[in-house]
Amino acid sequence: MRITLLLAVLSSTAVAQSPAPTPPAGYSGHGVGSVPPEVLARFAPPPLPPALSRKIQAMLDVRSPGAGVTSPDGRRLFFGWRVTGTSQIWRLDGPQRFPVQLTGGEDATGLAAVSPDGTFLVVQRDRAGEEYPGLYLLSPEGGALEPIQHEPRVQTFAEFVSHDSRWVYFRANDRKPDSFAIYRWDRKARVKETVFDRDGLWSVADHRPDGRLLLVRALGSAQNEIHEWDPARKVLTPVIGVGEKEEYDALYGFADGEVLVLTPRLGEFRRLYRLRAGKLDPITPDVRHDVSGFVVDDARRRIVYTVNEDGYTRLHALDARTFRPVKLPAFPPADHVYPFRFSDDGRFLTVWVDTGVAPSVGYVVDWKTGKAVQWQLPSAPEVDLSRFVRATLESYPARDGTPIPMFVRRPVSCVAPCPVVVEFHGGPEGQATPGFNPYAQLLVDAGFVVVEPNVRGSDGYGKTWFHADDGPRRLDIITDIEDASRFVRREWAVNGVAPKVAIVGGSYGGYSALIGMTMFAGAYDAGVAIVGISNLVTFLENTAPYRRALRVNEYGDPEKDRDALVKLSPVTYIDRLRAPLLIIQGANDPRVPAGEAIQVYDALNARKVAASLIIFPDEGHGSAKRGNQVLELGAMLQFLEQQLRR
Repeated sequence: MRITLLLAVLSSTAVAQSPAPTPPAGYSGHGVGSVPPEVLARFAPPPLPPALSRKIQAMLDVRSPGAGVTSPDGRRLFFGWRVTGTSQIWRLDGPQRFPVQLTGGEDATGLAAVSPDGTFLVVQRDRAGEEYPGLYLLSPEGGALEPIQHEPRVQTFAEFVSHDSRWVYFRANDRKPDSFAIYRWDRKARVKETVFDRDGLWSVADHRPDGRLLLVRALGSAQNEIHEWDPARKVLTPVIGVGEKEEYDALYGFADGEVLVLTPRLGEFRRLYRLRAGKLDPITPDVRHDVSGFVVDDARRRIVYTVNEDGYTRLHALDARTFRPVKLPAFPPADHVYPFRFSDDGRFLTVWVDTGVAPSVGYVVDWKTGKAVQWQLPSAPEVDLSRFVRATLESYPARDGTPIPMFVRRPVSCVAPCPVVVEFHGGPEGQATPGFNPYAQLLVDAGFVVVEPNVRGSDGYGKTWFHADDGPRRLDIITDIEDASRFVRREWAVNGVAPKVAIVGGSYGGYSALIGMTMFAGAYDAGVAIVGISNLVTFLENTAPYRRALRVNEYGDPEKDRDALVKLSPVTYIDRLRAPLLIIQGANDPRVPAGEAIQVYDALNARKVAASLIIFPDEGHGSAKRGNQVLELGAMLQFLEQQLRR
């Protein structure tokens, strides 16, 4: 979700030297089966007043379609859209034509690929937010889904469709829960074949027409290796990253033996390189910003990449053979311009444009004509878009003097001093960015100033900033969370009266909210924690195996770093919490198990501290269904109104 004095002040030194009590005995497992039915019934979401529900429903009607993928001939666009309340797949038969809905129901469904011959779509479908998606085929005309694989407690993800449209390649952890094997499914025989099945979190980065695969082995949240697998010879050849702890993204280049690599290895910021004969040569300019992503067409004619300029996304293109800049068509002035997907022959590219003042829309670039055409029309019924507030880039000082970037949205008017909602992003490797945001506007319309910081550990500011919170080092910079409130109370006071301040967030942002309310008790007047970690030890013990392998290098090892994990766990400081807290959780969450929410609520309830818990039985890591989103946003708005206006 894109949502006065301090009573307790802890310096980073005090945190590091504080005792490390053992957290209370935890829970076991994740998923709805780990939560007793009576608990689900007790913490079911309460109904909302009709007026509040209507207000939120109106804002949720402001919807942006996904960028999508063209048909091979460029005459159709297939894309995802939440217009029914759940993500489904739609089709346009020409620019700004009436959209045709291809999938439906209550389960989120997403487009993975359009076959090179245009005869079928590959789609993903999840159930109740459990994050164990299945893989299906769908006719471009619609109709019933044809299953490839959808198994209980198994993640199945599409990789690509072969150039002859015969084989659908995918990965799944059906052999071991902490490893992904690579398979291919024969459309003619309706059977799957194993392509690669070594232990590890493997995925396909790219493929050559002769069957060679460029594979990624994830070692951590931002650590991976790149290998090439030759199925004909059964040979796995290291390409880059083996024996390192570095971040690499890679695609094949134009020439055989050439790989394009995105990495921060040779500098402070991510840059795009050509890897040839073991040597990295830069192909993008040396700027003090990250190259945040890139795509290459299968014909290896063009490279399109983005640069993250302080949270704003800028689009660039290169000739894939010469690496000379390629002129892009003009787009409207925008906060973000993202490339999405090339057509199979490389002629068409879908691009997503967020102007910051209206819902995002998709364009199709035709490289033959050099033009970009807007295909989609977003919806904003009965909503005046002119009242939406743009985010401004500002900063606040950490206690060591480091400027912490933050995006701020201010209401046109409010009773001074305006109450403030500080929302921390997830990840922790995420990044708060500007752009069109109906969820933030709900808070602005309610008269709240919305602040979204990018504390140390966030993406987009170089690798030193990115890795500042790895493992026990988090103890040194966790005070960035408290310093946001310090700044707001001091600098935004009116006539000596400091504003009331709440802390909210989802996932790691939910953890941040719990830390702000416990370790830094008194810094915030209220908190909303959505799918947040309350105990880093029990979290690592119970999160899904595929997640645990990626999280240990970010948070710390449960054995050797246990003391730091305890010191960094909100439950360790539960006795300090006095301000009201709202906890929201999905029962099916495989990332942050529901036990994380229940255990912190139980601890507060035992101490008779004001805390509320809502559990959605049919959601996972955040609310995906429209009805549940309304209840979640409504509960948060009611809570913030009650706590910040008293």
